[in-house]
Amino acid sequence: MMLTEVRPWGGPTADVEIESGRIAAIAPHDPARPPAPDDVAGRGRLLLPAFSDVHVHLDSTRIGLPFRPHSGGPGVWEMMLNDRRNWRDAEVPLPERVAGTLERMIAHGTTRVRSYAQVDIDCRLERFEAVQAAAERYRDAAEVRIIAFPQAGLLREPGSVELLEEALRAGADVVGGIDPSQLDRDPARHLDLVFGLAEKYQVEVDIHLHEPGELGVFSTELVLERTRALGMQGKVTLSHAYELGGVSEAVTRRLIEEFAELDVAMATVAPSARNQLPLLALSEAGVRVGLGEDGQRDYWSPYGNCDLLDRTWQLAFTNGFRRDEHIEHCLAIATAGGAAVLDASAPRLAGIGDRPGVRVGDPAELVLVDGETPTSAVMDRGRDRTVLHRGRVVADGLRLTDASGGADG
Repeated sequence: MMLTEVRPWGGPTADVEIESGRIAAIAPHDPARPPAPDDVAGRGRLLLPAFSDVHVHLDSTRIGLPFRPHSGGPGVWEMMLNDRRNWRDAEVPLPERVAGTLERMIAHGTTRVRSYAQVDIDCRLERFEAVQAAAERYRDAAEVRIIAFPQAGLLREPGSVELLEEALRAGADVVGGIDPSQLDRDPARHLDLVFGLAEKYQVEVDIHLHEPGELGVFSTELVLERTRALGMQGKVTLSHAYELGGVSEAVTRRLIEEFAELDVAMATVAPSARNQLPLLALSEAGVRVGLGEDGQRDYWSPYGNCDLLDRTWQLAFTNGFRRDEHIEHCLAIATAGGAAVLDASAPRLAGIGDRPGVRVGDPAELVLVDGETPTSAVMDRGRDRTVLHRGRVVADGLRLTDASGGADG
């Protein structure tokens, strides 16, 4: 397959050859070359790595359903209870909602996904199984990894730990944890359980951390201790962690250094929070950072639209970026940066100006999108997109193709 007349990362127009699911060659565009039947016409569009959503809650989605006013109360526990009261009563059964949302994500250019699946005494494995079914349905269009996630904590409701382990036995790829100090109020016990399950089932760890200031730093230090003690470098992600940069410059510097040393990744959803660890400093230190949409217009929040390019704009905006280099770096985080969060052995961002993902030898996880430059693509978020997964076109014009393996969207 040849992608003709494309501009890798906004560079000179080129023809890109795809073989065995990887980029085999990149050459200057040859307008005299006779077209082949399997050519994909780039028409001068940008060629970028496909998006990687490393933090999405497919199991709570209301994408495609009538808009519903937000009814959640303050705090994680109240929001969880609001979701628990309402998720079964949606207009469409959960498996259809999850599959429809994943389909839209792929059509917009996301071919690498890490989704949470809530596991608790209310839903048991029902939500996990809905995400698992959607991942299987679209296995030819996207790689989906599932986090068994104790949204209600592990210690507040008897039976939670057993259900989490049941999800791991059923094939979950990652074990989750959440606010070990503030929600479960026993951080050592909570994290011992999470890391113990990770060690037992040889899976990665993802910790949701909403805790403020010094409390969040305390929980983070416990995560780092266990990462070091168990030799889990490259296998731990901190998600959200909105407040870790608000204690002091010395603490910020120390945390970034430890994240880099232990290869602890970070997942952001581009919040409008003032006390985050500085994005550029994390990247300069070599910390893997990825982007996600979080909820998709669900019972937690009305935000989210399945388009990670839209969330890339939000990442640049909430960080106050104006320079092209920094806005393009947000795009790098949303694509190749996230891919490295999902796979620590994947090529990772070497610095603020690095633009991996479209070099010879790279996996052909690619998206073509209209735009004058990468920065303009983030600003305009055009809809003329073609999506490749494992070297095959799986979506075009925001619709899945027959090659996607799922229903045409």
